[in-house]
Amino acid sequence: MSTTRVLVRDVELPSATAHRGGGTLALITLDNGADHRVPSTLGSETIAELTTVLRALAERAAAGEIAAVAVTGKPYVLAAGADLKGVSRVATREQALELGRGGHEAYTLLSDLGVPSFAFVNGVALGGGLELALNCTYRTVSGSVHALGLPETSLGLVPGWGGAYLLPRLIGIEAAVDVVLRRPAANKPLSAHEAAVLDLVDRVLDPADFLEQSIAWAAAVLRGDVVVERRELESAAEWDAVVGAAREQLDAVVGTSRPAPHRALALMAQARTATREDAFEAEDEALADLIMSEEMRASVYAFGLVTGAKRPAGAPDPVLARKVRRVGIVGAGLMAAQIALLVARRLKVPVVMRDLDDERVAAGLAHVAAEVDKAVRRGRLTPDAAARVIGSVSATTDLGDLAGCDLVIEAVTERLDLKKRVFAELEDVVGDECVLATNTSALSVTAMAADLRHPERVVGLHFFNPVAAMPLVEVIRAERTDDATYATGFAVTKALGKSAVASADRPGFVVNRLLVLLMGRIVGAVERGTPVAVADRACDVLGLPMPPFALFDLVGPAVGLHVLTSLREELGDAFPHSPGSRRSWRSRSRWSGRRRRRGVRAACCRRCRRCSTPRARVPVTHRWTRPGCWTTS
Repeated sequence: MSTTRVLVRDVELPSATAHRGGGTLALITLDNGADHRVPSTLGSETIAELTTVLRALAERAAAGEIAAVAVTGKPYVLAAGADLKGVSRVATREQALELGRGGHEAYTLLSDLGVPSFAFVNGVALGGGLELALNCTYRTVSGSVHALGLPETSLGLVPGWGGAYLLPRLIGIEAAVDVVLRRPAANKPLSAHEAAVLDLVDRVLDPADFLEQSIAWAAAVLRGDVVVERRELESAAEWDAVVGAAREQLDAVVGTSRPAPHRALALMAQARTATREDAFEAEDEALADLIMSEEMRASVYAFGLVTGAKRPAGAPDPVLARKVRRVGIVGAGLMAAQIALLVARRLKVPVVMRDLDDERVAAGLAHVAAEVDKAVRRGRLTPDAAARVIGSVSATTDLGDLAGCDLVIEAVTERLDLKKRVFAELEDVVGDECVLATNTSALSVTAMAADLRHPERVVGLHFFNPVAAMPLVEVIRAERTDDATYATGFAVTKALGKSAVASADRPGFVVNRLLVLLMGRIVGAVERGTPVAVADRACDVLGLPMPPFALFDLVGPAVGLHVLTSLREELGDAFPHSPGSRRSWRSRSRWSGRRRRRGVRAACCRRCRRCSTPRARVPVTHRWTRPGCWTTS
């Protein structure tokens, strides 16, 4: 990646009158010389050059040669943060300290120039890029910007160039906790308009002539025609209450698995009363500790993998992908309904679910409707968009209704004979160009397609539960999958907003091969006498999204046992026997049988009638005893 250069030119500011000028603004542009698809980053060379430039501008300001300084970026980008590759190469704590101190030295010059400084945020401003803007006196932003944030805690770091101190003092501690801790965890940066609501930026301007408008606005500020007011700090009691609540949430969700969020919160807690010098020194120390930690290096490595997944190695040319104008889903259970909803929302094409009887079909449609209603209540879907999604999802018991589909995804029970039968029946219904995909979590896609007339059009698309939240989809190439089918798998995954993981057709693919090994060891420890609570908390240091047994119950004993058994048969004793899993599966099967004999509707088996709590979220050892709930056991 090209080094980002610091380019400077003088701009004459417009005046309120035509007879005299408004002074000179020194405009700094950060530019790495590449196109906008390669964002500018801030490495040590760039920071050193910025320091030199700002020192020279401070001298010009003292001599009265310039009235203000502004910083902007190349088209669509201010700066995407520090150079993570450079950070990962830091070998000693002293080098890490110098990295923090160098950034603080450069950015402090923006605050101490002797003239006002402006950030003209014309595009992406993440991490050190946003901190650059925070250290300026004023900030404008283009209305088209949708990536403003401080994602450092998701990378095992803290906002270490002023962000942990300046942000809470600018927008308030509660909003700062959201920007620094919650949004990075959810990968949700701010848009320009969201930043304006928080007072993170002072003015949102039209992207068409953003730079010209920003210069004119800066001139108005310098003349006194525009006055920017800053909010007062919260009281000590309010500040401490927000910090205390955030700390409790971190203890419950993150625990001891990652130090960065706790360090960032500690820095923000001190920001109300600390001096700038003390706060920046504390940021330096925190940054140095975290840069040398294994958690940071693992986080940056994972970030590189996820970023690389946007351009998957080994994927065929995207132009080979077939057009997908109608999608069929075989099955109407939980996974099938989730996939149908995702396809309807993201691909915006008609979706047809097919299952064996009217009861299952009705349950699948009810799940889609309930999730759409929830999205509307939470403001994630407009009523018009919700109506479009509901209108685009239909369900049927007639396999022939899938005839016009360009892609059919099977999501039926994990049995090879059943899946083979589904594909054989589909082959007599759909057109020759239709891609057939399986959502199998462990079965051989090659074996599934072996007896078909056109095995080359079968691909694996393994979604994870819950489909809406999990970012990965494994794209599995069977022995005879052709390039067009494989390319379609990647194209659909990308269009759904997911990260594609290319996988060969091997037992467990990628995720389950690792996850089931871990789960098998934990279940094995319990079967050898370890208390469940101890085993369940033993992996807290790994920072898993949920405890192992909560995940096991969400997946279901039947699926977990099937995958474990399949991997053991293929890969040997590394995957242990699990008598306990088999007993749990049989126990749940007997419970489900009693429930059916009592005449309870299938939909009620998945959700409580009154509170709509998904049964999958209730541990298998619990009974339905929540207050106000109708008991099904």
